[in-house]
Amino acid sequence: MVITCYLVYRRKYGKKASKESDSNIKSLPQVSYGNLQKATNGFSSENLIGSGKFSSVYKAVLPQKHGPQVVAVKVLNPSVHGAQKTFIAEGEALRKIRHRNLVKIITSCSGTDFQGNDFKALIYSYMVNGSLEDWLHHNPKVSLEIVEATRCLNFIQRLNIVIDVARAIDYIHFQCGSPMIHCDLKPTNILLDADLIADVGDFGLARILQYNSHDISATHTNSLGVLGTIGYAPPEYGMGGQASTYGDIYSFGVLLLETFTGKCPTHEMFNNGLSLRDFVKMAIPDHVLEITDPVLLETRQEENERTRAYRSIKESLTAIYQIGITCSIETPRDRIDMNNVFNQLESIKKTFNGGRRNLM
Repeated sequence: MVITCYLVYRRKYGKKASKESDSNIKSLPQVSYGNLQKATNGFSSENLIGSGKFSSVYKAVLPQKHGPQVVAVKVLNPSVHGAQKTFIAEGEALRKIRHRNLVKIITSCSGTDFQGNDFKALIYSYMVNGSLEDWLHHNPKVSLEIVEATRCLNFIQRLNIVIDVARAIDYIHFQCGSPMIHCDLKPTNILLDADLIADVGDFGLARILQYNSHDISATHTNSLGVLGTIGYAPPEYGMGGQASTYGDIYSFGVLLLETFTGKCPTHEMFNNGLSLRDFVKMAIPDHVLEITDPVLLETRQEENERTRAYRSIKESLTAIYQIGITCSIETPRDRIDMNNVFNQLESIKKTFNGGRRNLM
């Protein structure tokens, strides 16, 4: 009898909650399926710019009064379990937050396609320089609007990107109206505009924060059970731990290390207990330049200035790697908060730029 009552309650109120959440998505300006189908050339593979478990993203050109607008259309895959929940979670999250380093949601589509199948999509500002993943690992599937030969990020560009990400995460943790946890920080979710300014995207796994005394944890009615991505998710999530700001800090630490080493945490070299964090930690401080992405160290300066510049970069890299190591400590409460991370990165940038001016 108890089980029967529970199932009846869940069916009754679960549907109600789903409809209310879906209505929240529909409160956004709407665009029709037909318009999106035409704007993406029938969702052609030529316009596909990314895909994941729950959705695919297409480049589209929407007609507007003041001329065509290039956008990114994130199309839900309704056949995948949990996709509906990620759609609702992302729509709700992005309706409530505004920040220069968060993706901008423009409109949405919730209806049916020409065959009568359920169709849902979120429409975002198009980021012409793709994702951080594309730049770090030169994704051949992405046609970036930039010459392939110049697709290299130097030291200061990478530092600016991780500062942008730290600023955004600090905002959603503590400064926005409805604080939340991202739960899936990784290079594919860091998007870059024409000026290489980073926007954090993909809030499909986001959790709304609840504050209990001095502890910060999260609950969400659309919990999917599995949080994050292998290599970036903190160890406590794998053991069934509750989502927290500490989890985002861990993921940021891994992302930080990957950004400057150019090495993915799931690379085949990391096995038999060796992780990206261990790899970097063992190299500090004497072998910092050896583990750093060679592209980052390229310079056209004269030999004497190059030596001095390398010394400045080495000191900055050591400080950056130390932040990444501290963020990705296994024990959650030993990790530093994002505001502290942001301030330290800004300090490194200021010191590096000051040293570089002295070389000129």
